[in-house]
Amino acid sequence: MKKLLIVYYSYTGGTEQMAEAAAKAGQGEDGTDLRVMRAEDCQPEDMLAADGYIFATPENLAAIAGVMKAFFDRCYYPLLGQIEGRPYAAMICAGSDGENAKTQVERIATGWRLKKVIDTLIICTHAQTEEAILAQKTIGDDDLARCRELGATLSAGLAIGVF
Repeated sequence: MKKLLIVYYSYTGGTEQMAEAAAKAGQGEDGTDLRVMRAEDCQPEDMLAADGYIFATPENLAAIAGVMKAFFDRCYYPLLGQIEGRPYAAMICAGSDGENAKTQVERIATGWRLKKVIDTLIICTHAQTEEAILAQKTIGDDDLARCRELGATLSAGLAIGVF
């Protein structure tokens, strides 16, 4: 049985909805055991126990969220050289373009020598005012479908040994 780990952080609910959609779609795949963890709870041993990963983070101030950065900081060196070649995908819940957050996640994954198997998904909420940025988010059905597709694809690929 292959193990897929989804690590996420969410402050206003958007990224959590994205992670839940990916998890729900991925859980239906025979041959894959799926686990969802908040970034603040994930430890290096959780990463070592998984065969593939989905990282989901909001874009905060044109970067990944601080809690997600703390997860990467906590796990990076203990895992260096131990998870090379494992597949991953990433999802960004952005208020603007999300490109810098995407670059950050992908550079960290490159340092770990992970294998990006799906293009990083950026869902843009277009939140540009203080009120909109701090408001609870609702991700639309079309965007949630994209998250489900990402979760199902990575889970199925792990199960059949494509990745």
